[in-house]
Amino acid sequence: MKKVLVLEDEANIRSFVVINLKRAGYETIEAGTGEEALELLQQNPDIKVALLDIMLPGIDGFEVCRRIRASNSQIGIIMLTARTQEMDKVTGLMTGADDYVTKPFSPAELTARVDALYRRAGGVVLENTDEINQPPFLLNTRNRTLEKNGQRVKLTQVEYSIVKLFMDNPGKALSREEILDTVWGRDYFGELKIVDVNIRRLRIKIEDDPTNPTYINTVWGYGYKWGA
Repeated sequence: MKKVLVLEDEANIRSFVVINLKRAGYETIEAGTGEEALELLQQNPDIKVALLDIMLPGIDGFEVCRRIRASNSQIGIIMLTARTQEMDKVTGLMTGADDYVTKPFSPAELTARVDALYRRAGGVVLENTDEINQPPFLLNTRNRTLEKNGQRVKLTQVEYSIVKLFMDNPGKALSREEILDTVWGRDYFGELKIVDVNIRRLRIKIEDDPTNPTYINTVWGYGYKWGA
């Protein structure tokens, strides 16, 4: 079974999420607090996607996300929030989340988001060519890893997919819509801003000076271009 962690302190919302994920073929691991979620993740290392509510008793969803990312870059993370403020979305993504869903959400939207993330986090797609070498970067497409000057860069699966798209298209201006369709899928329900926040997070990881990027260049009013 495909395992998904559901962290939600409101029992009725958690039940709604669990029922719909089970209908979609997922096995759900339920948690009502951040502390419980972290313990369950240790007990179930085969969980591939985690849904994290933001507002929780004890440690909040942002902190749970940070702690997960400190030791696991492979798991897919979706933040659940009842609030619509832009800062909550940005904060969730900058702490390591791959996506966010704002309550109330439809079952179709939720399962589509989980499906898309599970496809990336759930399995390794082997490529005909194992490495893409664009100094100072080396991308291993078999292991889905990135090195810069021989040092491993810790990437989430979404970040890896963005870097691979860039390295497959060096010097080509890619629109935000093109990046969104390729990385998140054409059936993605979300907003273009998720591309910008993930680019910001990537720059922090790979640029010598994230405030003056030399590898991921902005094409104003359009998108981004890989300059390595």
